Amino acid sequence: MGDLEISFCDLSITTDSEEKVWEKAKELVSRNGFILGTEVKEFEENFAYYCQTDHCLGVATGCDALLWAMEGLGIGKGDEVITVANTFIGTVLPIIRAGATPVLVDCDPQTQQINPSQVAAAITPRTAAILPVHLFGRLAPMDELLDLAEKHGLIVLEDAAQAHGASYKGKRAGSMGKASGFSFYPAKNLGGWGDGGALTTSDSILANKVDKIRNYGQSKKYYHDFMGWNSRLDSLQAIVLKEKLRFLDQWNENRRMIASWYYESLKDSDFTLYYEKDGNEPVHHLFVITHKDRDLIQQKLTTKGIPTGIHYPVPIHKHECFADQAFTKNVSLPHSERQAKELLSLPMHPNLTKCEVDQVSNYLLEL
Repeated sequence: MGDLEISFCDLSITTDSEEKVWEKAKELVSRNGFILGTEVKEFEENFAYYCQTDHCLGVATGCDALLWAMEGLGIGKGDEVITVANTFIGTVLPIIRAGATPVLVDCDPQTQQINPSQVAAAITPRTAAILPVHLFGRLAPMDELLDLAEKHGLIVLEDAAQAHGASYKGKRAGSMGKASGFSFYPAKNLGGWGDGGALTTSDSILANKVDKIRNYGQSKKYYHDFMGWNSRLDSLQAIVLKEKLRFLDQWNENRRMIASWYYESLKDSDFTLYYEKDGNEPVHHLFVITHKDRDLIQQKLTTKGIPTGIHYPVPIHKHECFADQAFTKNVSLPHSERQAKELLSLPMHPNLTKCEVDQVSNYLLEL
């Protein structure tokens, strides 16, 4: 048998689901219900229930979800928010846009997640919040972080952009902090047909405020209680997301099975693998390994037709756009810096077959 053509990410849905989406979209167009309509409300209710929270507010992006959470909670100028450096820039930009200062800490080299001991050491009288990232669809150590937050009177906000459906001891990502931000970028475990995001919370006061913030600060049309913004999930995306949500648990289960195939094939190799703590049920948005010769390995896999990714090649404090920012000065985060040089993301999506995973693994073992 010849080599299989393997995709890094597969955004396809079933023909039946696609037909349902188009049918609902046509009906939507016929009544001009494009903005914050019934479809958005239905999806918000479904996703809030799925995330084990009381409220969900659909917004334009995952970045906006975190930004509006901070604005709604009064986090801003003079405040510090502790987060990780080995993440997408979308974690940090909302902190800066809110007027607060990011405080970067290193990751735990055993898990790649935020290190609670580093968080504890970074807390100052100006600290307002801790912002863990559930990186790659695996949960941050929430028990330790919540204990720290309670001890010091801090807010915990979850960046759950990569963790739709992940859970720890039965608690879903997005349900453990004061509020959480989800992204519905198309490549996410739950992705739309364009940009989108959501804030989840069980705080009714915060939910009510964000409901206004995302819609120009309006309490009703043309009556503005404060200066908000235009950051609304549109009805077409809500149709897509509501349909895809029906399959999310099965897709996540497929991802866990695929991860188990990788683990079994590579367990005796010289690649570093990352396992879960008891009670942690990941959703493997990405499946990552590390190796000191990452760049050479990626190059060789590319010649074999195996697509890979690097998440992320530049830690936050090394980005050129932050070169003049005080929060990046004299910052040394060796584990995050090493991850940027050694981490490699392998193909991962719900439709990968055992034969495809074996092909990827066999090429890796040959190297």
